[in-house]
Amino acid sequence: MIAKFATATAAALWLALTPLSALAAGPEDTLVMETTKGRVVIELKPDLAPKHVAQVKALVADKFYDGIVFHRVIPGFMAQTGDPTGTGMGGSDLPDIPAEFTAEPFERGTVGMARAQNPNSANSQFFIMFDEGSFLNGQYTVWGEVTEGMDVVDQIAKGEPPANPDKIVTMRLASEAN
Repeated sequence: MIAKFATATAAALWLALTPLSALAAGPEDTLVMETTKGRVVIELKPDLAPKHVAQVKALVADKFYDGIVFHRVIPGFMAQTGDPTGTGMGGSDLPDIPAEFTAEPFERGTVGMARAQNPNSANSQFFIMFDEGSFLNGQYTVWGEVTEGMDVVDQIAKGEPPANPDKIVTMRLASEAN
C-alpha cells in the first residue's frame, strides 16, 4: 500500500510540474532526463519504434544512463550520449536492436538511435537533434521527441568529445520520477 502511495504521489507531482504539452504520451511513455544543464522531457514513440522504446525503457529501469556523458555534440546537428565508455564505441549488455526506420522526419528535438554502419546495430546510444536533419530520414530510427527542455539541450557542451562534457545525471520514466 505504501509503495502504491509513493508511486501515485510521484505521478501526481510529475503531473503538477509538467506543462500540458508534455502530457500527451502519459507518464509511462515519457522520460525525464536530468542533465548537468537542467531537465529535458522526452515523449517516447512506441508506435514508431516499439523495440527501441522497449530497450530504452529497460535501460532506464536499470539506471544505465545515470552518469553517462554527452560524448559527441556537434553545433547545428545533434548531441549524442548513451555510451558508458564515453568514447562513442560502447553500449549496453543487451542485444543490438533491428532497425525500425519510418517516414518520421528528423527535426529539431527528434530523438534518434545511434548505430554503427550496420543498420541493425543500435544498442544504447542516442542523439537529440539541434536542427533539421533530413539526410538522416529513413536511415536512423526515431524513437522519441523532446517536449520540454530544448533550451537545456542547446546548452550542452560542444565537441567531439567536449573538453568538459555534460552528462545525464538521472533518466527515469515520468511515472517513476520524483
